[in-house]
Amino acid sequence: MHNINTSKSVNVAILTISDTRNQEDDRSGQAIQALLQAKDHSIVDYQIVKDELLLIQEVIATWTDNNDIQAIILNGGTGFSPRDVTYEAVSQVLDKQMDGFGELFRMLSYEEIGPKALFSRAVAGSKQATAIYALPGSTNAVKLAMEKLILPTISHFTDELVKK
Repeated sequence: MHNINTSKSVNVAILTISDTRNQEDDRSGQAIQALLQAKDHSIVDYQIVKDELLLIQEVIATWTDNNDIQAIILNGGTGFSPRDVTYEAVSQVLDKQMDGFGELFRMLSYEEIGPKALFSRAVAGSKQATAIYALPGSTNAVKLAMEKLILPTISHFTDELVKK
């Protein structure tokens, strides 16, 4: 059996994608922070940017070049409205995509919200030695992804990315 490390603290940066949110009313970004801190992970940076592909990619590039950041969690902009470009921004920069993440997220979402789960373009993968997750902006979706998928595996994922 493959042992999964769930205890190691991970240094995480959080990026909320929104044209309207600020740090005071970003409930999803706050939920990500609280859930990470409850499991003793560290928040290295937290920003909010508008739904613009190049802005999102610039922040990802800066953070993946920062050796203190082991994982990036984005929320917002994963739907189908014309302004939703997070999926494109993230999928274009990933070195490796974790196909099962989006599949499992949509399956778990379906159990909670039914066929509307189809409209989520949640995605995860890695760029260099950094784990990257892109989640919907809904607070319930964030909690589902964090509790069922990210928190149980983030330590293992970041360990895998630095294996020689």
